[in-house]
Amino acid sequence: MELGHGNLYQGNMKPDPRHLYDVTLSGLNLIKQAISIHDQDLRLIVSNRRFQTMFSLPDHLVKTGAKFRDILIYLSEKGEYGPIEDIPAFVDEKVALALTFKPHYFERTRANGTSISVEGNPLSQGGWISVYTDITDAKRQEDFFKSHAESLSSDLVKHSEALARANRELEATVTALEAAKQELSDSREHLALINAMTPAHIAHVDADGVYTHSNGKLHTIVPMPETNIVGRRFQDVLGDKIWAHVQPRFQAVLRGETSTSEFNDENSGRDIRLAMIPDVADDGSVQGSYILSTDITDEVSARTALTHARRKELATQLTSGMAHDFANLLTIILGQQDQLESVGADNPKVAGVSATIKAAAKRGGELVESLSRLESKRTLEPISVDFASFLENVQQLTRAAVPASTRLELTSDIEDERLVFDPGFAQDAILNLVLNASEAMNGAGDVSVAFARVNEAKLEIRVTDQGPGFSDDALANALAPFYSTKRGKVGRGLGLSAVFDFAKSCGGSLRLRNGPSGGACVILQIPYDPVKAKSAGMVLLIDDDDDIRTAVRALLLRAGHTVIEAASVTEAKTLMHVSGITHIVTDLAIGDTDTGLDVVKAAPDHIPVVIMTGLPKSDPLRNSAEQSHRVLTKPFGFDVIEDALLKATAL
Repeated sequence: MELGHGNLYQGNMKPDPRHLYDVTLSGLNLIKQAISIHDQDLRLIVSNRRFQTMFSLPDHLVKTGAKFRDILIYLSEKGEYGPIEDIPAFVDEKVALALTFKPHYFERTRANGTSISVEGNPLSQGGWISVYTDITDAKRQEDFFKSHAESLSSDLVKHSEALARANRELEATVTALEAAKQELSDSREHLALINAMTPAHIAHVDADGVYTHSNGKLHTIVPMPETNIVGRRFQDVLGDKIWAHVQPRFQAVLRGETSTSEFNDENSGRDIRLAMIPDVADDGSVQGSYILSTDITDEVSARTALTHARRKELATQLTSGMAHDFANLLTIILGQQDQLESVGADNPKVAGVSATIKAAAKRGGELVESLSRLESKRTLEPISVDFASFLENVQQLTRAAVPASTRLELTSDIEDERLVFDPGFAQDAILNLVLNASEAMNGAGDVSVAFARVNEAKLEIRVTDQGPGFSDDALANALAPFYSTKRGKVGRGLGLSAVFDFAKSCGGSLRLRNGPSGGACVILQIPYDPVKAKSAGMVLLIDDDDDIRTAVRALLLRAGHTVIEAASVTEAKTLMHVSGITHIVTDLAIGDTDTGLDVVKAAPDHIPVVIMTGLPKSDPLRNSAEQSHRVLTKPFGFDVIEDALLKATAL
């Protein structure tokens, strides 16, 4: 762009070329000419050092976004174009001329006596590049040549002048091409960087299914040890199972069809979206396929969770009214059963019928209770859990729940002693899975429950059996509330739904599949969160009940803490400033008038306070305490109080 003469723009420019390429100044600064690039709004995109020094521009006029108008005003006032009577009119004229968007080349003599050539050329990706060349020496040689022109023919003079001008134009054009080449190289590097940073696999295969391009990200979608797959065949890279899904879709692409599909990789458990677009040659033939593969595991989990929630909400709406009416009917039935029992107490036949009615009514009551539990959302309550003790409890519970003919095996490779999760919710989920597995085998066969750490962030619980496996219908609908395959049997159809609720609440996942040699396989994954090691501290324990202090003291000593005790708030106030106290554990109701909130007010700010209480959740005093403090409900175990102390320390 000439600063005040000519212009460098043409119409139909692409919007804001600053977003289309990334120019590196290191390349432009090596060029001896002055270089500047402006966008279609006459704003500076980039310039090299020579541009600033040639026109002695201040820093703010060579920053990205500087207006061409402001540069013109500055140079006009500085005298770059000689005396100007009306600078605003002069600038308006030059800006309007620039906005006609026509490329140019011309030469001019500056006010300081030097000469420059100016050439502007459009860039294919938007924007314009301007090249300013100091031709002072060339002009002086021309003037010298003209002064001796009398001894030469006029044709030779004209020819020499034309040749010199052509050389200068060629030099400027070459410079512009070099700069454009530099931009193209930078743009390619920028594109390569974007390609490499994209969290997806971008590739191209030819018609024979051989990779001709890959951004090296396939291993992030489908776990594999290698990243260089160019030159290898589709099926060799993906393996037989994935190729079985991809092959028919690839054949459709070779017929000119686009294809988008989703599938699950059984080895990694990831859900993958595969998009393929035909690579069509000029003659209309398909010479390969462009491929985009993305990991959509989180998306599928969220979609499944939403579908599950909608089904459950609908089920709740449909059953809540029925449950109410059913409960009323059961009340009537049980009332009539009592009368029947009293009338026919001496009749064995009547007594048998009465007992059957009573048992059926109680089972109906259990079903009504199940429906009422469905309406409420279970709250996740993660705590610090001794994992070995948890496994022992799960083993005892599950063995008691299944018949002796079910051979149950629990295995674990977990090394951390303590993990953070909701043990009650997890125990219920595992019990549901074991019961389902046992019932699928009619009580006879092997059930395996394996606990494993699959990566840094996931704890996997895999339950397998030797039953018939899942049907296609079960794989599609097993997580829906009230879905059941127990034809002719009593069953709520809420087992797998409850397990899914646990997985969803934890931010984990639940996958169903059939084993390679038969039987069902359920894979539950939840976050793997080991308890961080901490040093034991000194705990001030406050409770007016000696027996409770004894029980809580034992829990604290088990964790390695030193314990000092107080039976009243007054006594606690004299002890809480003892050096080394790390926590205060206090009862909420202390004596007749004092409370744990009085302890909180007196406690130093740096000591965390944990409050314990046997008051119900509806009690106003408890509600007040829960507003700003961690409250434990009596009775509680070792895991609960240890978790409370850990979390209180972190606050």
